[in-house]
Amino acid sequence: MMRIAILSPFYPYRGGISQFSAMLYTALGANNEVKAFSFSKLYPDFLFPGKTQYVEASDNAITINTTRSLNSINPISYITTAKQIEAFKPDVLIICYWMSFFSPAYASIASILRGKTKIISLIHNAIPHEPRFFDKALAKLFFSKCDGCIVMSETVRDDLLSLSPKAKFLMKPHPLYDHFGERGDKNESLLKLGLDTSIDRKTLLFFGLIRDYKGLDLLIDAMGILDASFQLLIAGESYGSFEKYERQINKSAAKDRIMVLNQYIDDSLVPYLFSAADVLVLPYKSATQSGVIPVAYHFEVPILATDVGDLRNTIEKPHTGLVCRANAESIAQGLNCIFEIGKEKFVENIVLEKQNLSWHIFAQEIESFAGEMQTIQKKASN
Repeated sequence: MMRIAILSPFYPYRGGISQFSAMLYTALGANNEVKAFSFSKLYPDFLFPGKTQYVEASDNAITINTTRSLNSINPISYITTAKQIEAFKPDVLIICYWMSFFSPAYASIASILRGKTKIISLIHNAIPHEPRFFDKALAKLFFSKCDGCIVMSETVRDDLLSLSPKAKFLMKPHPLYDHFGERGDKNESLLKLGLDTSIDRKTLLFFGLIRDYKGLDLLIDAMGILDASFQLLIAGESYGSFEKYERQINKSAAKDRIMVLNQYIDDSLVPYLFSAADVLVLPYKSATQSGVIPVAYHFEVPILATDVGDLRNTIEKPHTGLVCRANAESIAQGLNCIFEIGKEKFVENIVLEKQNLSWHIFAQEIESFAGEMQTIQKKASN
């Protein structure tokens, strides 16, 4: 049993990082004493591209009791947070990293606590999808303060090693997002969402934040190539203007078969989206990994993804979907292939893959890795 501190966004902040961290807290808490440390301010409002940073009343968010003291833009809070973590006397501090904006805060806290606890960075993205000139330098600064790192894809591992070649790391696939409940009836879900319930209708889902690198424009173009048996549901909040996609949809021959929910998707709606879907489509132009894939696996929905980042390894190795090139023609061809092969074959493989992606296994691997870090420290001090 260890004392483990986790520094990350938690409830009431919304989004995949907060959900992931809450589930990590719960999994590690089964065999350890775990304490959560979070933000009093995550992003300044003027830097946040969405409508709100916080969960809404209808969300089924996992509520974690946290110490909320870290203000991302207040250096005094860096010291305060480090002292609060130190007072807990953790054996290990896990810091969730995904954006260089937080590097100054994280590096400061890690510097204060270095030598007093083992510091492990759990890296969602080492380099952002839409990189800026300072991202690598800031990430490298923070990683240099860590005793070890956890990555969940080969692409993130390679990015980490390009910045910190001697980094000690654990690579373990992203576990399932399994807190949404079970898959429901497809027809009832289609009716709930206002989609066509015809027996031969093939329903495609684009899910998650809408950003340029995610290639929604490619999928809209692909819908113009696919026959009338396909319908598309676009579900997610647009970070930036959605007008260009609206114009593209209105010009498409498939406009009557494209439904848009341009909004933050609260947790209560997620089961309906994935229960209605036959295939999840990830038409990304760039990527490292995708937090949407574990959601699709939980609901046993096959995936079509473009060949970017680590998506090929995530999908092709377990045969849970198909990979295509990042253009409309290849996306359309890949979708037709999934239905020609039979989506049931991919679902069978998803059921098998789910067994390898439990939070229990993920937590055990982290515990072993943290134990190794402690052993190395003891040997070095002798």
